[in-house]
Amino acid sequence: MAMTTESAGPDHRAELGAAAALFHGLADPTRLAVVRRLAGGEARIVDLTAQLGLAQSTVSAHVACLRDCGLVQGRPEARQMFYSLTRPELLDLLLAGEALLAATGSKVSLCPNYGTATMGDARTEAPGE
Repeated sequence: MAMTTESAGPDHRAELGAAAALFHGLADPTRLAVVRRLAGGEARIVDLTAQLGLAQSTVSAHVACLRDCGLVQGRPEARQMFYSLTRPELLDLLLAGEALLAATGSKVSLCPNYGTATMGDARTEAPGE
């Protein structure tokens, strides 16, 4: 999917919907923390739980969400599952997001619809809770 200025018309709603779904899959502080951690290499749920300081059920649910979105994959080894990012482009997306946040300063945080004030504290519950 190539998102350009020409692809904003009604014929491209499916592409825009897919892009919105991608960003929605990343639109949770816990999932972003998992992605950031996995950017450093594969990890098991127990590793993520210890490093993020969250409940095992919470981490498992968020990893499952990322897996369902096609952003994370599991590699079984003996009786353990090691998770990693599926695509290196995800790192580029995170870096671009961080650069955009640095450029916009507090404007994103102050957004009345999606800013941090409307989200309350960083959510740590599992998807669907």
